[in-house]
Amino acid sequence: MRGQPAPFRQLPGDPRRPAQAFWTQADDGVTLRLALWPAATGSRGSVLLFPGRTEYIEKYAGVAQFLTDAGYGVLSIDWRGQGLSGRLLGDARLGHVGQFADYQRDVVELMVAAADLDLPRPWHLLSHSMGGCIGLAALHDGLPVASATFSAPMWGINLRQMPHGVAIGIAYLAGRLGRGGRPAPGSGSALGTYVLDESFSANLLTADPDEWCRMLREAAAWPDMTLGGASYGWVGKALNECLRLSRLDSPDIPALASLGGQERIVSSSAIRDRMARWPGATLMEVPEARHEIMMCTPERRAAFLSAALTLFEGAS
Repeated sequence: MRGQPAPFRQLPGDPRRPAQAFWTQADDGVTLRLALWPAATGSRGSVLLFPGRTEYIEKYAGVAQFLTDAGYGVLSIDWRGQGLSGRLLGDARLGHVGQFADYQRDVVELMVAAADLDLPRPWHLLSHSMGGCIGLAALHDGLPVASATFSAPMWGINLRQMPHGVAIGIAYLAGRLGRGGRPAPGSGSALGTYVLDESFSANLLTADPDEWCRMLREAAAWPDMTLGGASYGWVGKALNECLRLSRLDSPDIPALASLGGQERIVSSSAIRDRMARWPGATLMEVPEARHEIMMCTPERRAAFLSAALTLFEGAS
C-alpha cells in the first residue's frame, strides 16, 4: 500500500488545485493518508501542515493554495483515527488513540515521505490545535524544520470549571473500568459531527459564514471523513501529554502562535505561558477570532498566514 494513490475529494465547482494524495503505513500497521500540494511557482521551501483533532486534509485546501501561490510546497496528513486514515475503534465515529506518543509514529511516516519526495528545503511547521501539541512534541524529538507556526495550539484543554487533576482522574478511572473507549462527556457528540449538530451563531470555530458553510457542505458530502466526540482514553492521554510538554523548555527555533480572543476549546493561559518562555517567539492575539484563525474571516486569515510567511522567510 505504501505510496499508492489515495483519493482526494473536492466539492463540485471547487476551483482550488487538488492535492496528490497517497497511502502509507505506520510501523504498528495503521494505514495513513498523506497529501502533497507542490509549489505553484519557484521553490522557497516546504510546509509540513499538522491538522487538528477531527480534521482531514481537504479542509486545508485554501490554506495550501495560499502557501503554494507564495512558492512553498505543502505536505499534510490525516492523523490515525480520523480523516481517511485507519480508525482505531469499532465505533469509527469516536476519536481515540492508544497512546499520545502514537501520533509521533505518524510524524515519522510524514518525514519518510518528505525525504522520498525530495521535498524542497528549508522545511517549516504549520499546525493547528491538536496538531500544535503533536508538533511541539515532534520539535523536542528533533523535527528538522527551520521555523514553527501554531494556530490555537492545544498545549492545554479548556476544561471550563473542572480542575485538571480531576479530569485526568476521571479518565484514568474510566480506563481502569474498561471504559477508555467510551465517549467522554463534554468532548462533543459521540455519534454526530460538530458542524452538522451546532448552529453557526453558537459555534466555537469560526465567525466567517462562508467558511462555516463550506465545512457544513463537506461534512454532509463526506460523512466518512468526519469525527464525533473523543473517548475517555483520548482525553486522558491528551491531558497527560499537555502536562508533560508544559514541563519542557521551549525549542531553540523561531516561532509564531495565534490566540483568538473568543477561544473556548484550548487553554488560552497555556498558550500565553508557553509563548512567554519561548525566547524570540511571537504571540499574535486576535480579539475577534474564535478557534480556527485559518478558517476565519478573509482579512484575519490573511493576516495570520502572511505573518507565517514572514517567519518562514526570516528563518530561511
